[in-house]
Amino acid sequence: MDQKIIFAGTPDFASVSLKALLDAGIRPCAVYTMPDRPAKRGHHLTPSPIKELALQHGLEVRTPENFKSEEELCSFEELHADLCIVVAYGMILPERILKAPRLGCINVHGSLLPAYRGAAPIQRSLLDGCEKTGVSIMQLVKKLDAGDVFVSESVPIDKKDTSGTLFDKLAKLGAQTLLKYLGPILAGTIRAIPQDESKATYAEKITKDMAPLNFCQSAKELDLLIRGLNPWPIATATLDGICYKIFEAVPVSSGIHKHPGEILSFGKEGIEIACSDGSLLVKIMQSPGKGRVKAADFARSCPQKFEGKNFDCNYSAS
Repeated sequence: MDQKIIFAGTPDFASVSLKALLDAGIRPCAVYTMPDRPAKRGHHLTPSPIKELALQHGLEVRTPENFKSEEELCSFEELHADLCIVVAYGMILPERILKAPRLGCINVHGSLLPAYRGAAPIQRSLLDGCEKTGVSIMQLVKKLDAGDVFVSESVPIDKKDTSGTLFDKLAKLGAQTLLKYLGPILAGTIRAIPQDESKATYAEKITKDMAPLNFCQSAKELDLLIRGLNPWPIATATLDGICYKIFEAVPVSSGIHKHPGEILSFGKEGIEIACSDGSLLVKIMQSPGKGRVKAADFARSCPQKFEGKNFDCNYSAS
């Protein structure tokens, strides 16, 4: 490929697209990623997955903190690129950057635009109980995720999907879609279509405040929350002052319960907890400072913790 391409991305989600380009023999003239950040318990400066991959393949890596300086703007412009591919970069690009490449900047976004613009499209599609999601390749413009869309590809959301498994699915789909349509985009043989603003929705970022489970909600709602917050920040439930992380649970019955949070049973399948509508069977959980375990094994090892007890919730009996 004769055209000069810049790649900008940071997390594992972006690495899948960069790896696909490299496997196809497409080497970016420069790779932009976020600067090294403190990570894990030691808080040592750690390179992004994109930086590690790019250096393994001998690519030029640039890690500006931002594009506010004239030096950084000129450095980008002086690459005289034909196109910049942006995948989960983590930085809002100024107008000069968006217009610097001959064909501008395109973005691989993890939703079926115009739905779920914003920070957490993958998690929000799962939290909202969508039956499908997908990726869109769009032209980047100054307004958030509002550019014209070249193509969208969809995948179904499985009843066992978590945000983690959806990230993996969409990372692969995004890379495949990028490779399939990169040639036509560079050749100008595919036209981007404006988004329907009347159908636009916003995907707010995920926060730790969302983690506590409220058993006054339905079992279906809590199932979606548990899956949507996995692998971060992980849903929690409190019993006798102890906050447990809940990694996996399934709705097992329907019907109204007078006492949401009540432990209905515990046995070889897990711990069944009453919800406002239906009940939730907890399968995998974790105590503070311990490893994750099967809820059934944990309950059998210390039944006194669960028998006749209620998990906390914002419920007041009338």
